[in-house]
Amino acid sequence: MSAPSLTGREPVASAGTLHAREVTLQNAHLGELRRTDPAAGVTEMLRRLGDDGYLYLPEFHHPDEVRAVRADVATRFAAEGLLDSGALPERLMPTEALTGPRVRADLARASAPLTELLYGGRTAALHEALLGEPIVHFEYTWLRVVPPGLGTAPHGDGVFMNRGSQRLRTTWTPLSDAGFEVGGLIILEGSHQLPEITEDYGRRDVDAYCENKGETPGSWDGSLSHDPAALREKLGGRWLTADFRAGDIIVFGMFTVHGSLDNTSDQVRMSTDSRYQPASEPADERWIGPEPIAHGPDAKRAFIC
Repeated sequence: MSAPSLTGREPVASAGTLHAREVTLQNAHLGELRRTDPAAGVTEMLRRLGDDGYLYLPEFHHPDEVRAVRADVATRFAAEGLLDSGALPERLMPTEALTGPRVRADLARASAPLTELLYGGRTAALHEALLGEPIVHFEYTWLRVVPPGLGTAPHGDGVFMNRGSQRLRTTWTPLSDAGFEVGGLIILEGSHQLPEITEDYGRRDVDAYCENKGETPGSWDGSLSHDPAALREKLGGRWLTADFRAGDIIVFGMFTVHGSLDNTSDQVRMSTDSRYQPASEPADERWIGPEPIAHGPDAKRAFIC
C-alpha cells in the first residue's frame, strides 16, 4: 500500500477556535496527532503505541471502500427515520427524530460490509500483528451517529470493559470525513502513562456500585470530567486531534484518555468503535455473545465498600 496522501487536510494550528463540551480549547493547548504510515513495520507501530498511547493511521482503508460501507449503513439509519434519505449519499443530514447521539449495535451487526471492514482481512491482520497472536473481537460494535451538538466527555475505555483481558484495544473508524467542525476524536497527550489513570480511574468499573453507601446502579457515566479544558489543566499535556477523512483509523489502549469535539456542522458524524484482544484471554462478558448485555441490569455489580 502506498503512503497516504494528506493533501488538502487542514492543520490543527490553522483550524481556528475549537470547542468540546461547549468549552473553548485554547490554541496553545492543542496539537496534531502524530501520523503513522500504515505500511510501517510492527516494531515501529508498537514503539509508537507505547510512546504515544495511540496509532493514527491515515488512509488505512481505501476511501472508496469506506464510502461504500457508509452508504450501506446510512441507508439503514434512513430507514429508521434518523437520516434524511433525500440527502444521501453525499450528505448525512439528521432528521428531527435524531435528537441526540445514537449507538446502534443492531444496525452494525446487520451490515455485512461494515463487519468485513472492521473485522476482516487488513484490520484483523493489523491487530494480530500488534498483539502477536490470534485475536477475537467483541461482538458488540459501537456504531454511532452524532448530530450537531456536544461532543463526548473525556474518558478512558477501561472503565467500560475491564472485566476480561487487559490487553484490549480500541479502533476508532470515521465512516464519513470528520473535519474539526464535525466533531472528531481528541486524545489527551501522554494520558496513558499517568498514575491517576493507570492506577486509579482506569481500574474502576462503571457498572459497579457500593450498595452500603447508598449508591445506585448507573449513577456514574464513566467520564473523567465534563470540562476538557479543566481536565487538561489538571493532568497536563495537550488535546491532540486531526482533520480526519474516511479511510483513517486510530488504535489505542484502555488508559488513553479521549473524547470528541463538538459537532458544529449541520451534518451527522458517523463512526465506529470496535474492540480487539488476544483469543487466549477471557473477554468481558458484557460485550460478547449473540445478544451482549452491555450496560443493562445484568451488568451491574453491587459491593460492600
